[in-house]
Amino acid sequence: MSERINPHELDLKDKVVYINRVAKVVKGGRRFSFSAIVVVGDGNGHVGIGLGKANEVVNAISKATERAKKDVFRVNLFNGTLPHESYGKFGAGKVVLKPASAGTGVIAGGPVRAICEMVGVSDVLSKIMGSSNPHNVVKATIDALRKLKDPAQVARNRGMSVKELYSL
Repeated sequence: MSERINPHELDLKDKVVYINRVAKVVKGGRRFSFSAIVVVGDGNGHVGIGLGKANEVVNAISKATERAKKDVFRVNLFNGTLPHESYGKFGAGKVVLKPASAGTGVIAGGPVRAICEMVGVSDVLSKIMGSSNPHNVVKATIDALRKLKDPAQVARNRGMSVKELYSL
């Protein structure tokens, strides 16, 4: 994989993607607890996701935020968009991310939009296929972002410059 990123060195912002109330039926009635999915990012190519569960919403969000900060990784971006098309899958959730020309904006739904905004992608096209369960969509989006290759490395491997690589 890549080198470990220290979340304390980055100016991370967090965004709650989804909060779910779950009920456990016990003898006296229902006992409610909450699960939260949180995305953290610095808007400059670093992002992480976390899932937290607790009896109160605030505690679930703080647990998820701490977990997300431990999971931060670097995403290869190119001129405010993605360097190439990427496909991510987790469970039955599938996500396609496509680079877009400048001025397009973030065309993405729900969880994908939150992650793209936290990464710092300003122009992207996306499509959620299969399951739209936020857990699966978030993890499929992270899978797609982890698969992105560094344009400079690809250009070096092919023996050309980055400018030549994208002028084809």
